[in-house]
Amino acid sequence: MAQIEDHPQRFAMANELHARPFPVVQAPGRAAFLAIKPGQNAAGRDRAADMAHLVALLDRFAAPHPEPDATHYFGQIGKHQLKWESHTEFVTFTIWGEGIADTPFDAATFNLFPQDWLQAAPGTRVTSALIRIEVATGDDHIAEKAADWFVPESLAISRVLDDALVIAGDFRIDPAGHIRFAIFARPDVGARRIGRVVQRLCEIETYKAMSMLGLSRARSLGLQMGAIDSKLSQLVADMRETAPDATAQLHALLDVSAELESIAAQSSYRFGATTAYETIVNQRIEILRETRFAGRQTFGEFMMRRYDPAMRTVAATQARLKSMSDRALRAGDLLRTRVDVERSAQNQALLTSMDRRADLQLRLQHTVEGLSIVAISYYALNLLLYLLGPLQYAFDISKVTLGAVATPIVVICVWAALRRIRKHL
Repeated sequence: MAQIEDHPQRFAMANELHARPFPVVQAPGRAAFLAIKPGQNAAGRDRAADMAHLVALLDRFAAPHPEPDATHYFGQIGKHQLKWESHTEFVTFTIWGEGIADTPFDAATFNLFPQDWLQAAPGTRVTSALIRIEVATGDDHIAEKAADWFVPESLAISRVLDDALVIAGDFRIDPAGHIRFAIFARPDVGARRIGRVVQRLCEIETYKAMSMLGLSRARSLGLQMGAIDSKLSQLVADMRETAPDATAQLHALLDVSAELESIAAQSSYRFGATTAYETIVNQRIEILRETRFAGRQTFGEFMMRRYDPAMRTVAATQARLKSMSDRALRAGDLLRTRVDVERSAQNQALLTSMDRRADLQLRLQHTVEGLSIVAISYYALNLLLYLLGPLQYAFDISKVTLGAVATPIVVICVWAALRRIRKHL
């Protein structure tokens, strides 16, 4: 049977849905997580450098390489498993394995990432985390360990996935520079379920850290936006003056608008990314299906008290920037209207002046035409008298008589000729 031809991207798109499997983590176990982001132009970074950095780590363990254009990798490195993912602005590395250190959250766990390899990273650390997975041995024991490992004031702890596991963390950076998470799994919980929770915790921390970059951007714009707001308010207040220099104000307002548009263009990507990351953080917490543990705050409550205000600050800054741009636009429209009205008045005055001058020119023209009739008639009459000179002697008519008879006729003829010429023109 002949088969229908497949779209060139059909298999690639179908496989993409299965290309990022959850890790399979046994309890007890441990994991180390690292997210790296270039300091500038992270979205346009050199992806080849990211791949080269991954390959350098794989070569230390003689592990197979991914495809050159791969955006994810999963494989064995020594006794541990490695999961690598390339995102729009950052890359993540997760290494996990069986067994736990005698000292909780021992910084040596992070030595799974070689020190010289870390120093050669094509970017800076956005966040890193140590995750300790233990078998749950009772709520009292879990509460004692959580109180001992984490700062009580910041501790978030909850039961997740229908009380299959208990997760805990305080989102504080420890002396070694890492965030700490603890997972307590019931004895009958499968490794894949534990792996999903490990993945969710890493994602919550990563996207939380990335979204907080928006808060940093919002705070850095505070003073600049305050100065622009004051300038804009003063310009709007000056518009109420009785006789303002509207053109000069319009130029000043255009400068303010240009500055606001520049800020908006430079910040739009970061604010947009922050909104997207915030959504992912909330989704990842929601799908954990948290319930309260021993009356302590859950991860969702921690985010509501500590994280949501930061995101509201970003949203408020974004809204303020848009509001200022709209105000500048409306003020510009008002000023342009005022300038147009003033120019219309000037044009009307100019037209009135031109009408007055045209009227004066018409009167002057009529005067000149009258004088022209007299002058032309004078010369025409002299020529006519010369022409009629012989009649003076033939009929004994004096020159004065000839002039008296001919003058009205000449004047009327000249007037009629000039009138006809003017009407023709």
